[in-house]
Amino acid sequence: MRTTRERHPAHPLATVRNLGILAHVDAGKTTVTERILYATGTTHRRGEVHDGTTVTDFDPQERDRGITIFAAAVSCAWDGHRINLIDTPGHVDFADEVERSLRVLDGAVAVFDAVAGVEPQSESVWRQADRHGVPRIAFVNKMDRAGADLDAAVASIRARLHPAPLVTQLPIGAEDGFTGVVDLPRMRALLWADGDAVTEGPVPDGLLAEAARRRRLLEEAVAELHPEALEEYCTTGTLSARTLTTALRDLTHDGDGVVVLCGSAYRNRGIEPLLDAVVAYLPSPLDVPPVRGTRDGDGDGDGDGGGDGDGMEQERPADPAAPLAALAFKVHATPTGRLTYLRVYSGTIEKGDTVWDAGARRTERIGRILRVQADRHVPLERAVAGDIVAVVGLKSARTGSTLCAPDAPIVLEPPGVAEPVVSVAVEARRATDTGRLAAALARLVEEDPSLGVRADPETGQTVLAGMGELHLEVAVERIRREQGLEIKAGRPQVSYRETVGRGISGHVFRHVKQDGGAGQFAHVVLDVEPLDGGTGFEFRSTVVGGRVPQEYLRAVEAGCRDALTEGPLGGHPVTGLRVTLTDGATHVKDSSEAAFRTAGRLGLREALRACAMVLLEPVVEVTVTVPEDAVGGVLGDLAARRGRVRGSITRAGAVVVTATVPLAEVFGYATALRGRTRGRGVFTVRPVGYAAAPVTVA
Repeated sequence: MRTTRERHPAHPLATVRNLGILAHVDAGKTTVTERILYATGTTHRRGEVHDGTTVTDFDPQERDRGITIFAAAVSCAWDGHRINLIDTPGHVDFADEVERSLRVLDGAVAVFDAVAGVEPQSESVWRQADRHGVPRIAFVNKMDRAGADLDAAVASIRARLHPAPLVTQLPIGAEDGFTGVVDLPRMRALLWADGDAVTEGPVPDGLLAEAARRRRLLEEAVAELHPEALEEYCTTGTLSARTLTTALRDLTHDGDGVVVLCGSAYRNRGIEPLLDAVVAYLPSPLDVPPVRGTRDGDGDGDGDGGGDGDGMEQERPADPAAPLAALAFKVHATPTGRLTYLRVYSGTIEKGDTVWDAGARRTERIGRILRVQADRHVPLERAVAGDIVAVVGLKSARTGSTLCAPDAPIVLEPPGVAEPVVSVAVEARRATDTGRLAAALARLVEEDPSLGVRADPETGQTVLAGMGELHLEVAVERIRREQGLEIKAGRPQVSYRETVGRGISGHVFRHVKQDGGAGQFAHVVLDVEPLDGGTGFEFRSTVVGGRVPQEYLRAVEAGCRDALTEGPLGGHPVTGLRVTLTDGATHVKDSSEAAFRTAGRLGLREALRACAMVLLEPVVEVTVTVPEDAVGGVLGDLAARRGRVRGSITRAGAVVVTATVPLAEVFGYATALRGRTRGRGVFTVRPVGYAAAPVTVA
């Protein structure tokens, strides 16, 4: 049974909040961040996205395009609390930036458009936060827009995201007449006039009955989910403001409910109660479980890799006096040096300290510690558990590196890295710039692990791979602007996969090699079949009687995994199959792990050539919003692009069409859509996996 969580009012970390702002592109996420900075006194003028004057969108490309591309960290203070805030990108191509940010955050504010409700990318970032167990509160923005509807937005949250929305505010006025909110837990009105100041007053007479009804609904919803609130509700028939606030906090931390607020960030309405909710409901570093990692047994730097307890799981509490444990979640090269962004989970780090980089297995020295304000920095003497800071002086640390005390080494789980799905060939226009281009690409990959660089073995070209067309455009433009290089980029290409459509049984492969001295001998019999779910790889053995020893089984599996890098159709990676080792044989002298690994690799490659293979291509969900008079042309164009329409709804005079389309067919769609809708159509994409391409080879 849930009990009220222990509060830590006297502990300094109880007044720290590490949170991110999550949203679909154009939901107003950056404007919310700017108004938070303005409301807290961190800035003295309101930055605007359309004017290119925002603090967090400081990169020239962000200001030119009007979208957030890079996660930006800022720090501010509210009601005696320090808020470390990360403004994350909303475009699907930069979802990996969101992933790295969520790895180090304790809470988040999810921003939704009051007209559109839950949009494709808001659903994607919500699922990312679910995977990381990050507590959230929801802010329904743009309540001043025509067609804004808080109830409809809440209904879409309930239907598509499946939390229990706990609405704590009632709007005062609608659309252009939106002037404030009723705070339901305290039954008070918060009003914003033309100025910036919020005024508190009684609930307007015309809204008293509706506010009382909605507070009753909030009490009932909370009592259903929180045992102590249920006890008070059954005893008194109501919930006090204190009990309601405590219960909402507990439900937020557990993920059993999501507090919903509303406002208009552009008009600076609703920001103060949002900040109050961040302080009241989102967790401090003390409220989240201790970070877990595995012991790294070579913190002394002697390189032997040994030590008692090597590989054992450990916990590190959020305690400045504990041994240091920090995770690097972002690396950024600036004209003045290399910045490494850290989340300090435990311990204290001071300027000049020597730390152990568990990934590079070497010691590093902390040159400077900086409190980050987007592209501006404030020097610090030290950072403690719960802090998010940047440090200067680290030479080898990469995204995902663990920095820890040399005498208490630990390895924390790094953020996941998505696999690139789109690639372009890049080359310098002048042959003399080839070396500079290689160095620039290496630095890009260091800063953004979701980018990849490889050499095409057939053409010899350098290939840059990323998460989408815009992702690659931004990367290429960065090289042009920051390095002053003239480069050529080819047409985008998608990353195909191969899978087994029909498998084979009893495929025999014998690896025998005699070239003087000890030879190699390995005999394997393999079954290959499709794997349910269509992705991944599974290996198992049904060998009996010890015909293949256990250590050789692991070698066969390793060899099979080696074979998956290139399939028989076009050299694409292979996925979605199960390989079963059914029989085998060994030689008393010539069998070895190396021989069985080679047999596994060559045997599976030969078996795949005998299977019926299917080519897979990446598929995305495209959501197109168009005027009603342009729907026919848009549907025809989607069909020509091999799209499958999944549904359509009418919303505020426009039609929203959802379809799944091969990623290769989406390149250049923005231009085509503008032409068919005379510039009135917009679209978003969200990756949904792989599907069979119209090519099957037996």
